This record gives sequence, C-alpha cells and structure tokens, in this order.
Amino acid sequence: MFDNKVLMITGGTGSFGNTVLKRFLDTAVKEIRIFSRDEKKQEDMRIALGNDKVKFYIGDVRDYSSIEQALSGVDYIFHAAALKQVPSCEFFPMEAVKTNVLGTENVLNAAIACGVERVVVLSTDKAVYPINAMGISKAMAEKLVIAKSRMIPTTSKTVICATRYGNVMASRGSVIPLFVSQLKSGTQLTVTDPNMTRFLMSLEDSVDLVLHAFEHSKQGDIFVQKAPASTVADLATALTQLFKKKADIKVIGTRHGEKLYESLISREEMAKSEDMGKYYRIPADNRDLNYEKYSSNGEEQVSILDDYTSHNTHRLSVDEIKDVLQKLDYIKSELVAGK
Repeated sequence: MFDNKVLMITGGTGSFGNTVLKRFLDTAVKEIRIFSRDEKKQEDMRIALGNDKVKFYIGDVRDYSSIEQALSGVDYIFHAAALKQVPSCEFFPMEAVKTNVLGTENVLNAAIACGVERVVVLSTDKAVYPINAMGISKAMAEKLVIAKSRMIPTTSKTVICATRYGNVMASRGSVIPLFVSQLKSGTQLTVTDPNMTRFLMSLEDSVDLVLHAFEHSKQGDIFVQKAPASTVADLATALTQLFKKKADIKVIGTRHGEKLYESLISREEMAKSEDMGKYYRIPADNRDLNYEKYSSNGEEQVSILDDYTSHNTHRLSVDEIKDVLQKLDYIKSELVAGK
C-alpha cells in the first residue's frame, strides 16, 4: 500500500520517528518527509542517512501554516511529535496542551484540508485513566481523533486513527538506558518501586503496530498491541546478569505523576474492543448527543471485565526478560562496547 506514496513523520527525529523511518526506507515508498523543529537533529539525520528519498521540513505542530505547507502531496502521516516526559509536562502543563492537544488538532485539520489518505496518531498508556499532565494531554489528543473522525464528510478520503503504546524498551528517556549507564559506571541502580510493572515492547514492535493501523484502520479506531510485562526489580536483575555486574539496588519511591502499572485498555473500552490476535482494535464511540443513549442504555459487560494492564498481562521471568533484551540492537551494542 506504500508503493510510490509520500509519508510524513511528525517528530521524525525522535526514537519512534527514527525507527519508523528506517523500516519505511526498505519499502517502495516514494518519499519520506521528516517534520520537526530541531534543525540540529535533522542535520545529523541527513548526514547519517545520505538518502535522497528522505526530505526534511523545519516546522512546529503548534503552527498550522507550517504543517499545511509541508503536507502538499502527502498520502500518509505518522504523527509522533509530542512532549512526552512526565515531569516536564507536570511543571509546564500548558506547553503539553499546546503541543499534544492543539498540535494534534493542527495536524488533523491540515490532513483533512490537504486530502491526506490516512493519519496514525501516536498515543500512550498514560492516556488511560490519566493521573499526570502528559497523560491528560494525550487522552485529549485521542478524543480529538475520535471527534474529528465523526465530523469528516463521507466524501473525504482521510481516515484518522491512533495507536496506543506501553513502555518501549530502550527508547529515549526510558529506564533501560538509565540502568545500563548506572551498571557501567558502577553506581547503584535507582529503582522506583520493585513491584512496579511495565509492558515490554521493542521499537520494532511499535512499528509493526503502526503498519497494522495504516492497513486496517477505520475512522476513529485506536489500536493496541498485546505485550508481556515485567516488574522493575526483575528487569534490573536481568540487566545485572546480562552485563555480569553486581550492583546495589536503591529504592527511591514512585516519582511525581508515575503509576504503579501501565493500563493500555480501560474496562469500558474492553467491553467494545475487537481481539485481532496480536492486537486489540478499539472502535470509536459514535453515539451522538442524544442523551438517552448515555443515561438509559448501559453496558453490562463493563461491570465484569478487567482493564488490560501490565499487572494482568503475561509476566516474564528473569530468564525470559534476558532473552527479550538480548534481541535489542541497543543492548547488543552496549554489550559489545563493554567487552
């Protein structure tokens, strides 16, 4: 479906954008546009790639005109641009709103205006029962996806959907690079809560989810990939064994705005989700403002279902975690560098 098509990746210089870019370089896609506001990262990427198929656009999702101009001739969009660090968003919540909410609206409006075929918006587990500003802003971005999908004219060819991720292993700012750095420097491993659980997804898994969404999405869908999980303590143990280093573990407590476990699907969403084997599809809620549908017609399934979380998914053992970690390019390179 990507043969001779033009793909734009917003936030294309980040961990997700880089991985999506590398996967699409091996396809017959006509052109890949990297849209971001960091000229230094774009320049580094341009030099490293040396590929004429990749074009670079300086701009900000907060500025509608910069997006609209960059979208001329684009067929598909993967919208990854966002403020993602929980503490930063806690201290500057309006900045999260400007980028994650208003920026997403700009991307969706520009995509519809320019006749883009499909838009996949990157979301996060933190959007489910959000307790921090980052999660709240991404939850609002998801609501925008659903609201816009309702209002798109039937004559429009634009299809809008979202993908929701848990913890992506070795992505920028995640705990695995922190633990590896601490192990190599001989310092204590700082663990928030040993019993805290996180889904374990690779960046390659995340791209598979994007491709699945591009291929199978209907208006307003949210896609979730099934994934195993680990406690933070077991993850730390697995890394110490892989790197053959002893390290004391210092429990520092749960950080500001952090959850004990990740929730990828709420029980309300589970009641209507479709099991697609490797993935869940959460269809859009297409009820209108007829309040009778909200107040009189309930959903019995909600009362008996559980959320889909890192606490109740398949829990990996330490040996299984090691097997997963050893498949990551980041871990492979760090192990080689440590010899």
